Amino acid sequence: MPSFHVLIAGGGIGGLCLAQGLRKAGVSCAVYESTPGIVRTGYRLHMNGDGGRALQKCLPEPLYELYAQTSRVAPRRALMVHLDHLGNELGTRPHIDPPNDPVRPHTAVNRRTLRQIMAVGLEDVLHFGRTASGFEADQDGVRLLFEDGSSVTGDVLVAADGINSVVRGQLLPQVPVVDTGLRGLYAIAPLTDELASALPEGVFDGFSMASAPNGAVLVAGAYQPRRPVAEAVAELAPGAAVDPVGPYVMAGLFAPPGGGLFPSDDELRTATGEQRHAVMSALVQGWHPGLSALVESADRATVFPVAVRHLVPADPWPTSRVTLLGDAIHAMPPAYGTGANTTLRDAAALTEALRRVAGGRAPLLEAIAAYEAELRAEVFPILRAASDPRATEPEFVPEDLPVAKV
Repeated sequence: MPSFHVLIAGGGIGGLCLAQGLRKAGVSCAVYESTPGIVRTGYRLHMNGDGGRALQKCLPEPLYELYAQTSRVAPRRALMVHLDHLGNELGTRPHIDPPNDPVRPHTAVNRRTLRQIMAVGLEDVLHFGRTASGFEADQDGVRLLFEDGSSVTGDVLVAADGINSVVRGQLLPQVPVVDTGLRGLYAIAPLTDELASALPEGVFDGFSMASAPNGAVLVAGAYQPRRPVAEAVAELAPGAAVDPVGPYVMAGLFAPPGGGLFPSDDELRTATGEQRHAVMSALVQGWHPGLSALVESADRATVFPVAVRHLVPADPWPTSRVTLLGDAIHAMPPAYGTGANTTLRDAAALTEALRRVAGGRAPLLEAIAAYEAELRAEVFPILRAASDPRATEPEFVPEDLPVAKV
């Protein structure tokens, strides 16, 4: 199928990974992203073997190596560590992860760095400022519609446009977005020697969670690149638009629904960074000095609010020229750090399916149906586990899901 062309709605992690994989496979594609560029959304992402292997399949070797070198150094223990608010270790929980690379394990990345790496080489097919408004599909092709009245056509449309996916809303309007009521404030603090010496050791393991009697929970994860980002870029992708970023600790302070610990959603949304930071600081007064210092030293400009939402696993749907990946079909709470990894898994699996179609080795609908069935079988159990209210309990480990070996 020499004219086979794939439309990708959304230029986040999943859309970019899919585009890289398709380009590597010689399949024509184009990515349409609503934002004006690669903006800063979120910070540290946990990476596991599924996500890492997907990147290795989809990225050109220099970009994969750049990902690996700019990912976090391997921690002492690849575990989620539960602390109390005074810094005492209460227990640990393994990650829901497949076997990792024994030589250079997949650990964590800076989200924007990963997106910038995956955008390298896609300049001719990555279109910013294009907001999807819907689609039209028939047996001959699919048309992606944009808010400005323009449109593009292709053979397949992939919804990679996140939890608020316009494409999913039209294709599967029966799938609800569930608001858990859990609210959080994320920020990052530069990792200075002073802060490092003040923090409990458990913060530097895989991830940490400190809980207080009033229900407030502080999650923290370090980002310490294996190699300075600018240095790695200069060697592996000279001239690439990848911003330097130094070591930091990501801090997320969460409050349960109905606890009265946070202002209203509207107040948090319209508050300044200083005001949001003041909310965080007030909640960690009297905590372990290192945990309080982590919040106090956070860059005020990085503080942003988050409402924890997720999708409900969709019943099997009729296969068509329109399919989905990542948060557009299985957005999940961050309880197990698997959201980005399952998204990358989708991108690699869909790349292989579409490569076979473009090469004339599989019928289009048959290949898409097999991809969607595998997604439901492999990812929906993780979505259910992460959406389980017990997932916020540090000791809860779902049955029948892979856990990392320590």
